[in-house]
Amino acid sequence: MARRVRAQRVRVHCITVTADGIGAGDDPSFDRPFGDVDPGDLFAWAGATASWVNRTEPGGHRGLDDWITRDFTRGIGAEIMGRGKFGPQTGPWPDHEWQGWWGDEPPFHTPVFVLTHHPRPALTLGDTTFHFVDASPEQAVEQAKAAAGGGDVRIGGGVTTLRSFLDADLIDDMHIAVTPDELGTGKRLWESPDELTDRFHLERVPSGSGVVHHFFWRR
Repeated sequence: MARRVRAQRVRVHCITVTADGIGAGDDPSFDRPFGDVDPGDLFAWAGATASWVNRTEPGGHRGLDDWITRDFTRGIGAEIMGRGKFGPQTGPWPDHEWQGWWGDEPPFHTPVFVLTHHPRPALTLGDTTFHFVDASPEQAVEQAKAAAGGGDVRIGGGVTTLRSFLDADLIDDMHIAVTPDELGTGKRLWESPDELTDRFHLERVPSGSGVVHHFFWRR
């Protein structure tokens, strides 16, 4: 009997937005990657877990939030991110010395495709290789799937990049954590998560941390 090959999926994990759909502020800079939004407020729920990828010291909580952060890397073979998640620069690169916000050992451990209109040579740090590509969402997914070794592709954000993949109808499964805060202005993922229910099933699961986890999967 022939073994069935699992289809690769395009997934989203641990993106966080406020109750009014804001996932980042305006005017990001080197010192403030999320602009006038404090990432500590957005990602406090994830940073408190034992399994968060950026944790450098032992400890952290177990439970629902931790179960979700443990799922962040499961089955992922490649990531796609917007240029703003790599660094604050826009326009042509002044040089290739800048190696991103992620340090010498980035937490991805896979090929990462950085969307930019200004490609540069690939950059390897630890076991993560960043590829800088001028590609449409469809082209980026095709390239990432080819590099993923049969694994799934994670759309890593930010919210503007994620929105472009949603608009191109390329997402199969998605997890968004929604905080109880409202900001009013900033980079918005949605007006309401219900606007996606024409294409996705949606289940909301509240957590003791105060966030409500939103799980989407294809109808």
